[in-house]
Amino acid sequence: MKLFRYGPVGAEKCGVAIGEKLYSVANFFSHYDENFFENDGLNRLRQIVEQNADQLPLLEPDENFRFGPPINRPSKIICIGLNYAQHAAESGMAVPKEPVIFFKATTALCGPNDEVIIPRNSQKTDWEVELAVIIGKKASYVEEEEAMQYVAGYAVHNDYSEREFQLERAGQWVKGKSCDTFAPLGPFLVTPDEVPDPHNLHLWLSVNGQMLQNSNTSDMIFKVPFLISYISQFMTLLAGDVISTGTPFGVGFGFNPPRYLKAGDIVELGIEGLGKQRQVAVNWTAKN
Repeated sequence: MKLFRYGPVGAEKCGVAIGEKLYSVANFFSHYDENFFENDGLNRLRQIVEQNADQLPLLEPDENFRFGPPINRPSKIICIGLNYAQHAAESGMAVPKEPVIFFKATTALCGPNDEVIIPRNSQKTDWEVELAVIIGKKASYVEEEEAMQYVAGYAVHNDYSEREFQLERAGQWVKGKSCDTFAPLGPFLVTPDEVPDPHNLHLWLSVNGQMLQNSNTSDMIFKVPFLISYISQFMTLLAGDVISTGTPFGVGFGFNPPRYLKAGDIVELGIEGLGKQRQVAVNWTAKN
């Protein structure tokens, strides 16, 4: 299945994609959130679709249609740094012996096609296409062999980063990762039955039509089951939590000289089978 949320910011409703068509399930579910996943929501949704497919309201997107993030605010957005060998090389950093873990504030979460706001005083806003894993049930001290049982689905994530805030302002990376709109997610949460191998997916990103990231999740150093198991040794994962699994080579920070976003730039990205995103960069103002 492909789950999505649609509508204005803060008033999103639940939907499901059947083939190429979008349907509302707002009459059955108010949120795709921790409670939904923890209480067998995916199976209940599947049954509703099977029993009511010909009665669900069909959505007909127009130019005003908005995809929200496919899940309501999760308890955590956990990111993995330097998890692609070629990205570590372009960053001038050694391949990590253990996963590098950092957080993004949940307030960074936004829809896949919302504007990306270049933060106030930012000169180095960068892009990072990533495969996101959404956790389906509470996980603590999970064995690697059992880890995939905890996956609710997958989504496209753009792990926007302000490199000065992240690398030059001391402290943890989270400062450069958590600005508003720095976590576009979606458009869909795609369930595992539609993603036979998350470690063999084409992912890409372009800026103003120029392809800059063009790789495959097969280049990941630490794979999804290991990451779930590893992270669960240090913290409890809750249903709806997001693990963003790292980005391939081609980020702005890796160019010589580096290149960063400016107002008006158009960022497009996607992952095979999971959908596409499009963001227009705008400068921060007091009205954002």
